Amino acid sequence: MIKKELSCPNEKRKIGIMGGTFDPIHIGHLILGEKAYEQLGLDEVWFMPSGNPPHKPVRNGCASDEQRSEMVRLAISDNPHFRLSLIEMHDQGYTYTYRTLEHLKTDHPDEEYYFIIGADSLFDFDGWKEPARISSACTLVAATRNHISSETLNAEIARLRKKYNCNIIRLDTMNMDVSSHMLRDWIVKDQSIRYYVPDSVAAYIYDNKIYRG
Repeated sequence: MIKKELSCPNEKRKIGIMGGTFDPIHIGHLILGEKAYEQLGLDEVWFMPSGNPPHKPVRNGCASDEQRSEMVRLAISDNPHFRLSLIEMHDQGYTYTYRTLEHLKTDHPDEEYYFIIGADSLFDFDGWKEPARISSACTLVAATRNHISSETLNAEIARLRKKYNCNIIRLDTMNMDVSSHMLRDWIVKDQSIRYYVPDSVAAYIYDNKIYRG
């Protein structure tokens, strides 16, 4: 385990945020969170399930909010610097990243936030709700993907930095070719998801017959 040096009294805590539906959470999410913690010297990484994401308004055949939250809790329970945040679990309209980050900054001025996304999401960033406000509320952390060249990713980072006057950090991580959609499909087809999700999460999925229709 990496020992972190004690922060100076006036130094802000560095919080990484992993957002998503986590339907289900898998090893790709966990590895990305751990590498961000290590490479950026974060104090904690918050896994923040989206309650009502605007880009996924219809989620037939998926887990409930309570089930997704419980799967995250199980997956991160043995990691002392991972935390489950339910701040976006509400029924008050869509959950938007800019609102969440602005509320956090107002309520916790002693913390700075690092919003962790995949390279694919970075290329869609212009289409997010209020990208400029997101940029001013956090540091964006973009994980590399094997199918996107370094030159292409660096060029997009430079474009977004110029357009939004924002701070974007490139996170060099191993590409995990796994997705929640793929795992849901495997479960429906009665294929094994062993090693793709923590054992506790797999047991919870099977015990509760999630994704079985």
